[in-house]
Amino acid sequence: MLLIVKNLKRSVSGVGGFKMDKDTSIQDVKNYVKKFCEDRDWNQFHSPKELAIGLITEASEVLEHFRFKSEKEMKAFFKDPKKREDIEDEMADVLYFLFRLAQMYDVDLSEAFKRKMAKNEKNYPIEKSKGSNKKYTEI
Repeated sequence: MLLIVKNLKRSVSGVGGFKMDKDTSIQDVKNYVKKFCEDRDWNQFHSPKELAIGLITEASEVLEHFRFKSEKEMKAFFKDPKKREDIEDEMADVLYFLFRLAQMYDVDLSEAFKRKMAKNEKNYPIEKSKGSNKKYTEI
């Protein structure tokens, strides 16, 4: 199942009229995803396991674009309109599954993100982690 969330602005017809990240709330997108799925009677297929499988599958499709590519090649992808759109489509698919999982199981993504970043700030203090890619258990 492929869903191109980035095309919402062309297809929402009364469900929010998304324009840009700065103008769209997480709740707007969750509401759109909910309506999109309910209109298609897909709730029956969206258990946490199935949504997590979809999320990881789509994330691997993002990775597929970069596998075995040099740094120069990867950066060039974002300058090529077709390749950039292909990557954006896969990123949007990842967001679709994440938003759907959050919407169906009442996860406040902003709060979860804020809580997780507070943990990251504790685990990765600037004075110990700046310029390092080591895991917090190694610093």
